[in-house]
Amino acid sequence: MSDSRTPTDHKPYDALLLLSFGGPEGPEDVVPFLENVTRGRGIPKERLAEVGKHYFLFGGVSPINEQNRDLLAALRKDFADHGLDLPVYWGNRNWAPYLADALKEIAADGHRRVLTLATSAYAGYSGCRQYRENLADALAGLARDGLPALRVDKLRHFYNHPGFVEPVIDATLAALASLPEDVRDGAHLVFTTHSIPNAMADSSGAPDDPARGTPGGAYVAQHLDVARLVAQAVAAATGTADRPWELVYQSRSGAPHVPWLEPDICDRLEELHADGAPAAVMVPIGFVSDHMEVKYDLDTEAAAKAAELGLPVARAATVGADPRFAAAVRELVLERAAVERGAAAERRALGTLGPSHDVCAAACCPNPRAPRPAAAEQ
Repeated sequence: MSDSRTPTDHKPYDALLLLSFGGPEGPEDVVPFLENVTRGRGIPKERLAEVGKHYFLFGGVSPINEQNRDLLAALRKDFADHGLDLPVYWGNRNWAPYLADALKEIAADGHRRVLTLATSAYAGYSGCRQYRENLADALAGLARDGLPALRVDKLRHFYNHPGFVEPVIDATLAALASLPEDVRDGAHLVFTTHSIPNAMADSSGAPDDPARGTPGGAYVAQHLDVARLVAQAVAAATGTADRPWELVYQSRSGAPHVPWLEPDICDRLEELHADGAPAAVMVPIGFVSDHMEVKYDLDTEAAAKAAELGLPVARAATVGADPRFAAAVRELVLERAAVERGAAAERRALGTLGPSHDVCAAACCPNPRAPRPAAAEQ
């Protein structure tokens, strides 16, 4: 009996869910959106309105939903171009279209085995475990409503997939090229990601390569792996082998007495300027798209700090809906489908930490209710 399976065989899965954070799409949405994000924490509306000022600077609209529409279109196009007949749906954790509604639509359309792509590349609570909790809650809601049961599996972390890393390399080179020529060769690469509490970082699971360190710290180790890959590629492309690079953090929130990952991007720009750095390129490797935390924390706040210092800076674009990222998602879908069928799967990854195929294992965040950022558009 011949094997009818092809390289585009997505069985046993019959749908893909793009799962994201969500964001307001008008001034009237801002406080209700923040209420969704912070539900259960007893934060008064007055405080939420204060936090919402970042959104009001941009007309009360977060870019994230429009960027997810672009990614949704890119995924559908890539799938169609490569003969992958898999419908793609979209749901958010905190704003319309809501996750629960997307799952209801999937069930109503007759699908039962679903893969989900969370728009966060790294291990940790906010970027991984919380998505799993939200999925579990939404699936329980389907059961309460008497709707058909779905099985939903999450795609593995994609931080070290070439389809994610290569667009970051190109974006970093483009940002470097935008700097004045006289400071370009000496510009530092400053890779940024969302700061999280130190305790959360420590509980984010062991790095995939045990030689990298003791248990815990996958969140930081994975970011450092990507930063190193990008820095090496930039050095090779520009012929500047000794260009300094480092990982810094942004978007800190929460109680001041709780230790969070440091240094902060603005603090580090001050130190670089004091140390005589001629310029810097900010590379937001912790984020898939140019959403509010990139637009405000980097393009607004950090850019203003650099202007105050007289330090030339450029900001690299995020991956967004780059066709290479859409192709990477297709590869991840086929990889997971092959594994589910018990077949051999090609697992593409760069760096020293391997492909992170054992996605969302219990070690990803042993304490699912650990302290977490108030709003992280991941």
